Amino acid sequence: YRGLGDVYKRQESNIYFISGIDTDAGKSYCTAWYAKQLSLNGQRIITQKFIQTGNTGHSEDIDLHRRIMGTGYLPEDKEGLTMPEIFSYPCSPHLAARIDNRPIDFNKIERSTQELARRYDTVFIEGAGGLMVPLTEEYLTIDYIAEKKYPLIFVTSGKLGSINHTLLSLEAIKHRGIPLDTVLYNLYPTVEDKTIQNDTMQYIQKYLSKHFPETKFKAVPEINNLH
Repeated sequence: YRGLGDVYKRQESNIYFISGIDTDAGKSYCTAWYAKQLSLNGQRIITQKFIQTGNTGHSEDIDLHRRIMGTGYLPEDKEGLTMPEIFSYPCSPHLAARIDNRPIDFNKIERSTQELARRYDTVFIEGAGGLMVPLTEEYLTIDYIAEKKYPLIFVTSGKLGSINHTLLSLEAIKHRGIPLDTVLYNLYPTVEDKTIQNDTMQYIQKYLSKHFPETKFKAVPEINNLH
């Protein structure tokens, strides 16, 4: 952990990274939904958007998290710990940093994440886009996850094309030796014809049981069914 001390190393096991098949997989919704489920089971859990693009001064993804979790803004949000790096242009972090003319401060992100891990039982870090999104010209999101050894929670869905995106991502996850903790299958948005959605869910579940037998699979209900 780059000199942050043993007290931080002990927190490693309670930090999870959340990524997905692409930028429209529903990561923010699924992150908040899963955090809410765990909080209802008694866990003290907080979410972090480690790099937010397309915003100024706040993270709209954290706004959504708090609405779904029903917590309102938390002290850690006001301290900036849950949104340590915010860039104005809505694009990949490597380009957003270039447009705003300042590099991503990875040490600041690390300090913020570890402080959240010290205060809470569990931390969910939501990424930006999919696994292969560049953070810098030479450094991908998947590199960051592998370097930190964070267990991964991966978001997919039943939209057309998601089997391909999911299997490509799972190949990359296995290649990097990243522990895949959970796959969240996003059932939102509502579709009348559920043929593809249902088949995709069954296909991914069978694939996981063969290739990632320890990985949990959870279907995330449609947003209008969330209480």
